[in-house]
Amino acid sequence: MHILNFLLLPFVLWIIPATCTSDSLQEGFSLSVEKPTTDVLISSNGVFSAGFYKVGDNAFCFSVWFTKSHQPTLVWMANRDQPVNGKSSKLTLFKNGNLILSDAGQTGTTIWSTATFSSLAVELKLKDNGNLVLRTLQGNTETVLWQSFDSPTDTLLPGQPVTEKASLISFRSTTNFSSGFYKLYFDNDNVLRLVYRSPSLSSVYWSPPWSLPVDEGRSTYNVSKIAVLDSFGYFSSSDAFKFYSTDYGVPRYRRLVLDPDGTLRVYSFNEDTETWEVSWQHDPEPCAIHGVCGANSMCTYHTYLGRSCYCLRGFKFKDPNDWSQGCEPQFTTPFSCNRSQYDFLRLPVMEFYGYDLRVDAVFNVTQCQDICLSLCDDCKGFQFKFNGVGTYNCYIKTMLMNGRDSPNFDGDVYIKLPKSTLLSSKDPLKHAPLNCSPALFQTLNRIYQNPQKHTWLNFLLWFACGIGGLEITAIFLVWFFLFRSSRESDKGDLRQQLVSATGFQRFGYSELKKATKGFSDEIGRGGGGIVYKGVLQDNRVAAIKRLTSESNQGEEEFLAEISTIGMLNHMNLIDMWGYCVEGKQRLLVYEYMEHGSLAQNLYSNTLDWNKRFNIAVGTARGLAYLHEECLEWVLHCDVKPQNILLDSEFQPKVADFGLSKLLNRDERANSGFSRIRGTRGYMAPEWVYNLRITSKVDVYSYGIVMLEMITGKSPMGIHSLENKGETDQRRLVTWVKEKINGGPTSMFWMEEIADPNLEGKYDSAKFEVLVKVALRCVEDDMKERPSMSQVVEMLQLPQYRAFR
Repeated sequence: MHILNFLLLPFVLWIIPATCTSDSLQEGFSLSVEKPTTDVLISSNGVFSAGFYKVGDNAFCFSVWFTKSHQPTLVWMANRDQPVNGKSSKLTLFKNGNLILSDAGQTGTTIWSTATFSSLAVELKLKDNGNLVLRTLQGNTETVLWQSFDSPTDTLLPGQPVTEKASLISFRSTTNFSSGFYKLYFDNDNVLRLVYRSPSLSSVYWSPPWSLPVDEGRSTYNVSKIAVLDSFGYFSSSDAFKFYSTDYGVPRYRRLVLDPDGTLRVYSFNEDTETWEVSWQHDPEPCAIHGVCGANSMCTYHTYLGRSCYCLRGFKFKDPNDWSQGCEPQFTTPFSCNRSQYDFLRLPVMEFYGYDLRVDAVFNVTQCQDICLSLCDDCKGFQFKFNGVGTYNCYIKTMLMNGRDSPNFDGDVYIKLPKSTLLSSKDPLKHAPLNCSPALFQTLNRIYQNPQKHTWLNFLLWFACGIGGLEITAIFLVWFFLFRSSRESDKGDLRQQLVSATGFQRFGYSELKKATKGFSDEIGRGGGGIVYKGVLQDNRVAAIKRLTSESNQGEEEFLAEISTIGMLNHMNLIDMWGYCVEGKQRLLVYEYMEHGSLAQNLYSNTLDWNKRFNIAVGTARGLAYLHEECLEWVLHCDVKPQNILLDSEFQPKVADFGLSKLLNRDERANSGFSRIRGTRGYMAPEWVYNLRITSKVDVYSYGIVMLEMITGKSPMGIHSLENKGETDQRRLVTWVKEKINGGPTSMFWMEEIADPNLEGKYDSAKFEVLVKVALRCVEDDMKERPSMSQVVEMLQLPQYRAFR
């Protein structure tokens, strides 16, 4: 053993520098997402770290964070809008001077890069001020090729400037680190501003848009466009805006942050409590921030209760967990522009900023009401305010946005409502504030080890590196001496252990044959194989799919595809436990679903309406994940009731979602398929007419499944009442549309098409939504079909009208 240690010592010493941390990364080296504790840069003062930061389930961003607080505090992110996979992703510094973040290895997709080039030696260095710098060194001369200070995210550190090209953009929420809706930037007039910018709306809320810069003490006569915070708490901008933090004068760790609620704040670090404390914020009126409450709602602020939103009379909230969604009408807008059907509700000392169609000078409120009524649906209400010159200003509103209670405001708001709503509504003027679900604000579990360089910690670190090197060397030597002399089965067992380290279990064919009692208990067919029920050695009940030999893939290709499928993780996707590959045998091992497939339950009394609607929503979420959210592009290509499995609580899990990817790798490379896939009755027209295959084929199949689940009728043929039970070859889609068009009321056609097993027990509002969404999914033109993520949104809004 002593001789072995002596022989291994040089190899161990060679391994240690490659696995231990430092403040710089040299060219030709990488940081791996799979080594979060060792592949990390630590500034020489131990205050900042840079590495892969977990932002979600199997989602990571390369980031810089502050380490002295109880929980690491993010100060910069490279790829916050496009996280990388938790396996095989790397940040690599190439010898040509380019720093590249790649997904699934160096040969994978480039997610982010510095786009730099240098013929000199380069290094990536994390400095003591938190600045990540890509530089070259010639003697004592440092040349910066790129630095994180030039591209901030939501945070400004002392000495880091806001410039014309470097702005702050908030996070989406406290737990969603993607780009949010608020931005701090220099406008075209050289003035620092804050803007709310959503996908559909945009408005500046600081400085007040109606106020001239000179009135705010700001200067437009500058070309430098730069603003900086220092460590003493002083912020200065080239437009003459400046402020001092409440603890100004003491050098401390500080950060200027544009928070997800749209407020600009300075945080100072308390060394005693190891927490951040607010030492300045820009706006004393929280409700003046745009976008906090959505359309048709008002913002109010209480000293102790904080900021909240409420719906106007006649409206109800869209999502009680998301204030920014706003409120929607509880009333139906009259079809005709009949002025006698409307009246106005006065809201004193309240304000809706922006979205004015026009501004008119009037002598009284009646004149303003007449203008609004004459504009029909273009006018949602108006702001009425004395202009100080003998008349009143009438601001016609096309949208009721940025509403707030404002006791200091000297105007009133009048909202236009149907008279029937004003007469029948007994609601108070202010509805109860919307409740925020605590789940929206749960923080991700983050484990972090303090990297401060104490002597004892350094000893433990070197000791761990040494032990790790010994283990790696021992494994290498054992493998080397045993590989050539072991039998083929021993080789398979060793590879099984190595693959198990990636998260999958490799089963032997004989083991699975025994688990299934010689493949005797068949529980399903289709999708390229037969599924058997089996009991594994650890007593887990599994569904074991034996694939047909359609694929000529070698073992390496098969394992590559399996690893891709196995990395997909969603509550509405079936969980894969392992696989078997021996010779021509290809088997997949999945979790077993107690209630079988949707097909097995559909034509029985086991599925009431609530279960069916939950199955619709859950299936849509699983497919949306495959199409848009996972880091691999996966089409199902065979969505049908047999491939939607139900667990013990009847929650749906989509199965066989990887087989099209598994069996058609070369075909997918050209974004097409050489032969038709799917099941008759559920296939989109693209397959028949040889059109380009996209994710919309799954949307079409999903729509057919939903219609089948609603009606209880197979898409292969329906029974016509007119023909007294004779099979009608018309498509299920055509039959449903005819019933809708021929029904005098929605309740009539719903009763006509509803599955008799429901016995009329269903939520009519959700029933109508699900039918109309399903019909949108089965449009012949793929461009007219929604995406699966849009389907999820539609189904989560009970009052959604798919045809409006």
